[in-house]
Amino acid sequence: MRNFVLAITVIFSLLFVSNCVQKGGNGGNDSGDTVKVGVYLDLSGATSSYGKSTKNGIELAVDEINKNGGVNGKQIKLIVEDDQGRPEQAKTVISKLINQDKVHVVLGEVASTNSLAAAPVAQEAKIPMITPSSTNPKVTEIGDHIFRVCFIDPFQGGVMAKFAANELKAKTAAIFGDVQADYSKGLEKFFTEEFTKLGGKVVSTQAYTQNDTDFKSQLTSIRQANPDVIYVPGYYGEVGIIVKQARELGMKQPILGGDGWDAPELWNLAGNALENTYISNHYSIENPTPEIKKFVDAYKAKYNEDPDALAALAYDAANIMADSLKRAGTTESQKLRDAIASTKDFKGVTGSITINDKRNAVKPAVILSLDPESKSFKFKTTIAPEGSESSEEKPKDEKADAKAANANSSESADEKKDEDK
Repeated sequence: MRNFVLAITVIFSLLFVSNCVQKGGNGGNDSGDTVKVGVYLDLSGATSSYGKSTKNGIELAVDEINKNGGVNGKQIKLIVEDDQGRPEQAKTVISKLINQDKVHVVLGEVASTNSLAAAPVAQEAKIPMITPSSTNPKVTEIGDHIFRVCFIDPFQGGVMAKFAANELKAKTAAIFGDVQADYSKGLEKFFTEEFTKLGGKVVSTQAYTQNDTDFKSQLTSIRQANPDVIYVPGYYGEVGIIVKQARELGMKQPILGGDGWDAPELWNLAGNALENTYISNHYSIENPTPEIKKFVDAYKAKYNEDPDALAALAYDAANIMADSLKRAGTTESQKLRDAIASTKDFKGVTGSITINDKRNAVKPAVILSLDPESKSFKFKTTIAPEGSESSEEKPKDEKADAKAANANSSESADEKKDEDK
C-alpha cells in the first residue's frame, strides 16, 4: 500500500511538472545565442505547394536577417515541421515545437483549418503565433497570442463580390464551395452577403469535398441556373479541375476565386480553361515598388522561380516577427506578444501592414486576371478596406480589359433576353 501511494505521488508530480512546462512554454527563457522559431506547414499533403512557397519565403527573410547580424545580437534558427496538411497532425507538431524544441515564436499555417487546430496549443502555452496566410476570422479569435499578416475572409469575400457587381456588372452568381474547408465556407458566406447587399442574387449554391475529381453533376446544375459569374472559393487542387470541367461543359462565364488559387500547379491542371478567370490576392508581382522588386529579384535568384502571394506573405510574417523581436528587446513571450500587437505601418511586400486590436492585418487586396498563355497573373485593380484611403488603381492589362468588356457585353445581351421574356 505504501509503494502504491508513493507511485501515485510520483505520477502526479510528473504530471504537474509536465503541465507547467506546457503552459509556461519557453516564455521566460532569453538565454543562448539563437532565437528559435518554429514553423509548421503542409510539405507533403494536398496543399504542399502552399507549404513549400511559405517555407521559401520564411527562409529567404531569415537568411537576410541573419546575414545582417540577426536580432538583438542573436541568429534566428528555424525548426520546420511537416503537418501533412492534416489538422490533427498540425496540433501534434506545434505541441512538439513548443514543448520539446522550446521555440520562442511560431510561424504557420496556411490552411485555416490547420491553424484552427494548432493555435489553441500556442495560446495555452502563451507562445506567440503568426500565420502568414490563414484568412478565416476564427483563427485570431482563439486568443491574444495569435496573429496574422493577411487580410481576412470578410474583406476578401466582399472584395470579389464588389468586383463582380461593379466591374463585371454581374446581376446573378453561382457559388461552388468546399464543404470541408473553413476557408471556403467563410469566403462563400461573405461573398454572398456583399453580393446580395449590392443588389445581386445567388441563383445556385453547390458543394464538393476535398480530393473529389468529378464535378460535372454540380456544374450541370450551375449551367442550368445560367449565372453571370461563378464563384469558386477553393484550393488549387480541386479548382483547376473544376474550371477545366466547366469549360468542357460549355460554360463561358467569368469564374472567380480567392488567394487559394495561387499555386504553380493550377496552370498544369486547368491550362487554357483559365481564360476569363479572376482572383482576389495579396499582392501583384507586376507592382514596381522598391519593396516588391527587391523581394522578387532575391526570391528568383535563390529559387529560380517567381514568388507567389504565399511566399510574399511568409516573407512579411518573418520580417514582422524580427522587427517585433527587436522592438521587444527580448524573447520573453509577453513582451514579444505586445510588440507584435503594436505593429503599425510596417512596409511589407504585400502592402503597409498594421495589426489591429483583433490581431488582424489591415491592408488592401488586389484583383488579378489569369493569363494562361503566359501562365501569369495580370494586375487588374486594387481595392482598399472601407474607411482607409482609397488606393484603387486603373487596370494595366489590356487583355484583361478585353475579357471584362466581353463579359459585360454578354451580360447586357442576357439582360435584353430577360426583358424580351
